[in-house]
Amino acid sequence: MKKLLLILLLTTISIILFSQGKFKQTIKGVVVDKQSQIPLPGATIILQNFDPIVGTISDAEGHFKLEKIPIGRVDIQVSYVGYKSFVLNNLLLSSGKELILRIEIEESITKIGEVVIKANSRKDQPINNMAVISARSFTVEETSRYAGSYGDPARMASNYAGVMTGRDNRNDIVIRGNSSMGILWKLDDIEITNPSHYAALGTTGGPISILNNNLLTNSDFLTGAFPAEYGNALAGVFDLKMRNGNNENREYWLQTGWNGLEIGAEGPFSKKSRASYLVSYRYSLLELINAVGINLDINPKYQDLNFKINIPNKKGRITIFGIGGTSQINLFEKNKDQEDWSFENSGENVANSSDIGIFAISNLFFINEKTRIKTSVSVLGSVVSSKIDTFSISNMSLFTKAGENSSEIKYSISSTLKKKFNVKNNAEIGISFDIYDFNYRDSTYLHSKYVKDTDAKGSMNLLRAFAQLQHKFSDNLSLFTGLNYQLLTFNSSQVIEPRLGLKWKFSNIQSVNLGFGMHSQLQPRMFYYIQSQLPDGSYMQSNNNLDFSKSNHFVLGYDYLLNENLRLKFESYYQKLYDVPVKESLEAYSLINSGVEYFVGREDSLINQGTGENYGVELTLEKFFSKNYYYLITMSLFNSKYMGYDKIERNTAFNTNYLLNAVGGYEFKVGKKKNGILSLGIKATWTGGRPYIPFDVEETIKQGTEVLDWDNAYKKRYDDYKRLSLRIGLKRNREKFNIELILDLQYRTNYTSIYIERIDVETGEIKNYQKMGFYPMTTWRIQF
Repeated sequence: MKKLLLILLLTTISIILFSQGKFKQTIKGVVVDKQSQIPLPGATIILQNFDPIVGTISDAEGHFKLEKIPIGRVDIQVSYVGYKSFVLNNLLLSSGKELILRIEIEESITKIGEVVIKANSRKDQPINNMAVISARSFTVEETSRYAGSYGDPARMASNYAGVMTGRDNRNDIVIRGNSSMGILWKLDDIEITNPSHYAALGTTGGPISILNNNLLTNSDFLTGAFPAEYGNALAGVFDLKMRNGNNENREYWLQTGWNGLEIGAEGPFSKKSRASYLVSYRYSLLELINAVGINLDINPKYQDLNFKINIPNKKGRITIFGIGGTSQINLFEKNKDQEDWSFENSGENVANSSDIGIFAISNLFFINEKTRIKTSVSVLGSVVSSKIDTFSISNMSLFTKAGENSSEIKYSISSTLKKKFNVKNNAEIGISFDIYDFNYRDSTYLHSKYVKDTDAKGSMNLLRAFAQLQHKFSDNLSLFTGLNYQLLTFNSSQVIEPRLGLKWKFSNIQSVNLGFGMHSQLQPRMFYYIQSQLPDGSYMQSNNNLDFSKSNHFVLGYDYLLNENLRLKFESYYQKLYDVPVKESLEAYSLINSGVEYFVGREDSLINQGTGENYGVELTLEKFFSKNYYYLITMSLFNSKYMGYDKIERNTAFNTNYLLNAVGGYEFKVGKKKNGILSLGIKATWTGGRPYIPFDVEETIKQGTEVLDWDNAYKKRYDDYKRLSLRIGLKRNREKFNIELILDLQYRTNYTSIYIERIDVETGEIKNYQKMGFYPMTTWRIQF
């Protein structure tokens, strides 16, 4: 494999260095009003720094096209009478793939002909105009440009202030001391479940994302006090968008690497309409390597499919999208040598599989130039199966210790009406209804008998609604307010959540932002059906009456644009959590700490009496990509505490106290005609040690099962975590295609996070398993 990697690297370098000719490409897209989304005919689109001037005018439907543009980095300025001039900087134009843009520009309150105020496409400004604080947009290019991101939005977001990864080999992220379970995932305005291979019920991450980066477009990431349209989340929101396929020309790509072997295509259905398709399929690369006779210790099997169909019409558009993934992995120790078992005299066979599928249809209808309504119908299904068999040196027969076979289908319908009353006032209202059909079944062998944690089949419904308003006092002062409502019909739990935001730009380069939000979230759905075993051996569901967990989140922020491409940002926050499930018979327990492990443990007899608080400060220094380089440096100082049933304040499992991230990179033009790009990137991370619950060794041996020392819960910490990642990319452009090779090199020091900690129930021996060392990850892609 090392020889093959070296050959690919040398071949790509040689091809780049001998590229000939200056190749050209097409830029096209549509210009729309940011609030109403109505196309803007007659907008002026100009490529900056071109002599003579290169530009065009958008047509009656807002579409534009610039042809035969030299490849490389380009800047585009868009202007329209009565609107703020908008500039997109450093867009990468490559051969083999047309650049397709959707440009949203904002109407100015000051009406003086063509407004000369320029608004650069800065990543600190979210796409959602209702989000004024703790929110930012990110580009698809960033998810592959940042070292260690692997084309995964979640891993990329771990570079932002207040965000850290939960584990090395997974993409769970912790935001401001909150559990990763508090994150909401949305795709094209549809709420989706955990979009990861090898997912477990109740978690929001995994080792490999099912979402395909090649199909995404610019999206938003929010970390607190988010607008009223986002409900059922305590920590943050990924508001992802799928791009539309090329509606004029067919294009293809082939890719292989960390995320698997991938093929993709996009193009028009016919030349008579603007309807388009976009589709990709991926298959586990390691499974293919095993299939050709190269045996690996671990053989993860997975595949996924992503697609989108866009059908525009005179009054709007219909979109259809779907994502699906299946994964399976077997970690069998019985066939290994004894020194490779989990413990000296015993081992485990673990089998895990998970499947997910999402299908959605949306209809966007423009009622008039200032009013639109979007209605969506979706179906989401997931299946999780796992089995743990144990054996020992004295008895090699497999014994089933635990197992799960659960499934869930969600049927959803939603509708959102957006109205632009005038240049100062915009409003949105929306409603959604979810039906969950489920079958939860899992059991564990405990104290010489099997205990069924869940054994339920049925349905539950969730009704949600929101209303929000944006009022602009001037171009520099805006107010955002709204309400979110949720009703769980299963036990009649309901909550009304106020939201408020204020943005004051008191100079051309400085602004102050203020946000407040009350947020609430359902418990992981299977928790409502966890059983308690009664003395007679029967069961009762003891969590049926659980309410929403809630929080009040206050954020104050300051932005200072030091120059056109350099930004300093400061945010301070305070979050009070309450109505968190705790347990009377296990006084230090709180559901607030769930999500730190791969599997969410089941606890019965929970009541909503727990509290918690997160507070801290965050500093961001960001140099946007310009002059061939960029960097992002973030620092977070915070505290994350909770109280269980005993009202004693403790660290949460995520209270590392400090977090420092630094990521940056540089691009070199290479080749005789400078058609190739050599990119270098680096990332460094340093966080405090994660608190944990130690084992009670004596009780573990006595009871023959793992017992935690809850009296010392989260007092001890693991060592600080440090990681260094490097990225090397080579891209070659030819007339009809481009080819790219990326190497991601990660070194986890001896301070790497502990992957899992285990105890031998017979001897009390404790083992820490760490996924550490030097890991090269390779991605090769061709677009044509």
